[in-house]
Amino acid sequence: MNGVDDKQGGGPVVLSGSGKIQGNHRDRLAVVYVRQSTLKQVREHQESGRLQYALRERAVALGWSPQRVLVIDEDQGRSGKYVEGRSGFQRLVAEVGLNHVGVVLGIEISRLARSNSDWYHLLDMCGLYQTLIGDVDGIYDPGNYNDRLLLGLKGTMSEAELHILKQRLDAGKWAKARRGELGMPVPMGYVRRPSGEVIKDPDEQAQAVIELVFAAFARYGTVNRVLRYLMEEQVEFPRRVSSGADKGSLQWSRPSRSTLTTMLKHPIYAGAYVYGRRRVDATKQRPGRRGTGRVSLPTAEWAVCLKDRLPAYISWEEYERNVRQIAANSTVRGIGAPRQGPSLLAGLVVCGRCGLRMTTRYGHNGHGLQYVCDRRHTLYREPVCQTVSGRVIDEALSRLVLQALEPLALELSLNVAHDLEAERARVQAQWEQRLERVRYEAQRAYRQYNAAEPENRLVVRELERRWEAALQSEAALKLEYERVAARQPVPLTAAERTSIERLSSDIPALWQAPTTTAAERQAVVRHLVEQVVITLEGKSERVGVQVHWAGSHHTCLTVIRPVARQEQLSYYAQVVCRVAALRNEGQSVAGIAQSLTEEGWRPAQGGERFPTSTVERLLTRRAVRHLLTRSPASVDVPKEAHEWTTNEFVDTLNMPRVTLYGWITKGVVRARRTTYRNQPVWLIWADEAELERLRALRAHPRNKTTPVDMQEFSRPEIGQPEGAHHVSGDRQRRGGRKNG
Repeated sequence: MNGVDDKQGGGPVVLSGSGKIQGNHRDRLAVVYVRQSTLKQVREHQESGRLQYALRERAVALGWSPQRVLVIDEDQGRSGKYVEGRSGFQRLVAEVGLNHVGVVLGIEISRLARSNSDWYHLLDMCGLYQTLIGDVDGIYDPGNYNDRLLLGLKGTMSEAELHILKQRLDAGKWAKARRGELGMPVPMGYVRRPSGEVIKDPDEQAQAVIELVFAAFARYGTVNRVLRYLMEEQVEFPRRVSSGADKGSLQWSRPSRSTLTTMLKHPIYAGAYVYGRRRVDATKQRPGRRGTGRVSLPTAEWAVCLKDRLPAYISWEEYERNVRQIAANSTVRGIGAPRQGPSLLAGLVVCGRCGLRMTTRYGHNGHGLQYVCDRRHTLYREPVCQTVSGRVIDEALSRLVLQALEPLALELSLNVAHDLEAERARVQAQWEQRLERVRYEAQRAYRQYNAAEPENRLVVRELERRWEAALQSEAALKLEYERVAARQPVPLTAAERTSIERLSSDIPALWQAPTTTAAERQAVVRHLVEQVVITLEGKSERVGVQVHWAGSHHTCLTVIRPVARQEQLSYYAQVVCRVAALRNEGQSVAGIAQSLTEEGWRPAQGGERFPTSTVERLLTRRAVRHLLTRSPASVDVPKEAHEWTTNEFVDTLNMPRVTLYGWITKGVVRARRTTYRNQPVWLIWADEAELERLRALRAHPRNKTTPVDMQEFSRPEIGQPEGAHHVSGDRQRRGGRKNG
């Protein structure tokens, strides 16, 4: 065999270095490692396999008994570039590490490993356990420096050889690819002739299905929606069998999401010959797994892109638009596809403060909408940048969109009618082609049955069964087609045309129609608007909105949002002054609310009317009370002669409210409790003499060392007014603080 160095006197063949084999080596196993890189080599290069298996006899000739020769051939059809996936090589290293192996035999070093890291690992193990390595050139001892040096050189040459071979093959592939002549598998809708020319699938129905897919994506804009449409219309995909007895025949299968995505992103459908659309990222590649680590490249970085070289289903501009749309539908890299939520601007809103994209939040079972800038809060736990009510933003943008669409009403009606007719015509053509196909299969089965000899009963019965099955398939498809045709007529009726024209002329009605979904409104907005920048003015109700339209135009406007508190209003100071002025004029709470509404003032929570409850709350605030010339409750609360409300009393005596409640608890003043608008109210009785007495009590100096003699300032014995009573101090203070 190859590897024999010399023959001495016609004696037995002596392998170079066989003198290094000692008794301790023969006491262990002799391992013969067999490997070929691909299954094709295993099938077609059988001589290499025979040479490797013949090393078993060579081990016996070197002194090992046949029972102690182990053949490891588990890695047939696997590359030696990686150790991953090569269970045979891993088993070999394990046996060496267990000190079970005396010699490792391989036809050449490249059979054992094509990677220096794996090769030197094996050398280290063999040198540690005194295991020999042999190939066709001789026997080597990895523990010997000279042999180790030679083995290392052979391993380096083996790895370099793989690189050189690959480089040579790749150079030829790249040369053919740059000319557009490198043959590659073609996707569905195309076939390759024996001459190598790529043409459209000669089957008309196969071509119609591909055209229908691109037309549906142009209308719906998402892969999921197109897939649902194809399933509803029972459209199947054509596939050419690539191998076997039926190679080249056409088979039909139901569509899938991955197939649709591949179709829409494949440049061959735009007539372009492309090579090098992906590169291998070594950091993501899994050793031993072909196809892993591939990263898609942008169009500008493709190695070869030859446009208008192949028959096209769509234009290059439409292909680029489809790719951009798919990228935009991603919630990670784009704005996301239109959703069913009520938000009109989901994915389009950008924060005017930090420039980050704002998220959409729903509350109140989907009826409450907010645009929130919380990206930094989520990542770094920083405060939320800004939160804006989505309802007012969407309403303002809806008005702008309707204004932009108004001049296009007639054109929209014509386009809608044309699109509906074209879509129905495509679906009708699909059904007609399917019917024609099953009709042909039934006729073909009949001709085969009719041409058979009647005496050949076995053949006739089989052909009759096929004919019957073809007739049943034709009948079932006809019934299904009748159901679809009854549900959706192909030509537009006069009523449908009139309805389209009427709705298109009244775009606001069409926009607000219950049949118009939120996803459809979002799709319309995304065709017109590229981005909406929102900037909240402090914490006020004013929101700056900048709309960036498609075509580099932009519109700026200010939107009023509802806020939680009256103090947030930018015109809060003006409202306070106006409420105080109206109260000083003697107007009631209802009159003040009416006047504010007529003057155009709006409350914090939004709405067209200023509620009376808001006016009442404003009247109780210190900012309003110090502007009043009379107590807020002096007009409305019914009182008897010489009675004061708590607000009037503390303002008159210039005293703290808590002191007044202490007097009520201790009986220093005469007070009664009544009810006004379902709320408890304290009324204090004090005429001029009583006021003078209480002023003197307030002015008397007092401290802890000189207690006040309350008898000195006790009020004269007078009749207890009706309804006056005393309660415990704690309860009285609670009631007074709440209602005073």
